[in-house]
Amino acid sequence: MPMFAAYRRVLSEPGAALFSATGLVARLPISMVGLGIVLLVESSTGSYGLAGAVSAAYMVANALLAIVQGRLLDAAGQGRVLSIASVVFGLAMSVLVWSIQAEQPLALTYVAAAVAGGSLPQIGSCVRARWAWVLREPADKHTAYALEAVADEAVFIAGPILVTLLATTVHPVAGLATAVVAGVGGSLLFAAQRRTAPPPHRHDRATGARPPLPWRTLVPLAVVSAALGVLFGAAEVTTVAFADEQGNEAYAGGLLALWALGSLTAGVVTGAVTWRRGPAARVRWGAAAMACAMAPLYLADSVAVMAVLLLAGGVTIAPTLVATMSLTEQTMPPGRLTEGMAIMQTGLVAGVAPGAAASGYVVDHHGASAAYLVSLAAGLLAALAAQAIPRRE
Repeated sequence: MPMFAAYRRVLSEPGAALFSATGLVARLPISMVGLGIVLLVESSTGSYGLAGAVSAAYMVANALLAIVQGRLLDAAGQGRVLSIASVVFGLAMSVLVWSIQAEQPLALTYVAAAVAGGSLPQIGSCVRARWAWVLREPADKHTAYALEAVADEAVFIAGPILVTLLATTVHPVAGLATAVVAGVGGSLLFAAQRRTAPPPHRHDRATGARPPLPWRTLVPLAVVSAALGVLFGAAEVTTVAFADEQGNEAYAGGLLALWALGSLTAGVVTGAVTWRRGPAARVRWGAAAMACAMAPLYLADSVAVMAVLLLAGGVTIAPTLVATMSLTEQTMPPGRLTEGMAIMQTGLVAGVAPGAAASGYVVDHHGASAAYLVSLAAGLLAALAAQAIPRRE
């Protein structure tokens, strides 16, 4: 069977290619808004501290409310919730930009940032929930999740480049404006595709209580996701510092792009392979592989060596994340699937900021090479947490 036959099969499902494509566009704010806020606020006020604080308000609210939105998506349906969330997100972002440009009180800026972060449509979780609904075969779902992992990598490669280019060469607002148009427009188009959306699962006195969550699997999976978030956040900051120490700060973006390229390539291959082992085993092996991939970074002494190590290490990312989502889909009750997906996504997002802060502290006091040990420690934590996943295979 040709390598890409599996992808052709899942994308040939009625409506699948359209909701996957619109979901890709709607996800652009994930990698654009945080950086776009920093660029806009710094250009207007000259303060990186204030820029970071406003961006943090956006990101914290997003992490806190993503699971709540996931629960609403399961209960009320994607069409209704995404339509409302996308409009609120667009309005809040507009207020945020206006408040900065018009030099309004900072309190308004912080509130607008928090509302925007809290209402950001959870498109990644919704796309994966749709795949779980329209596909029946576990192998096809695995391929679809690999496709979405590749889409995520594409977003995280293209988004920062696009928002930086627009903000620095066109206008400081241009990057954020593009992210908002993509997010709101893409989300509304995605929400309008009702035929492929999973039906809402309302729970009240008539329908009965919500099914319980599989905590024995969900808790270690959430820890794995959060630890990987720490690993990502730490490695990104440390790589920038490493390139700077080597006198090649301009190469930092290229190093991180190679890391993402390794993950993207592995994601494509992962979706085309029929795995003999189930997702629980793949999470365990993948988390261990990610920890091992972080170990040699401490010893790298040149940009060229680091490039090779990051490209090779990136290969472990997508397969682990795909297995995490596959296991979530297999263990979550159907009526709470989007909520479960949101928990995993929230874990990843919530871990990034602590990882970046911890690595930044180590860089300041012990140098960039030592800071890679933060990523190694996070990888080891993920590997240990993965061992606590119940063994069904």
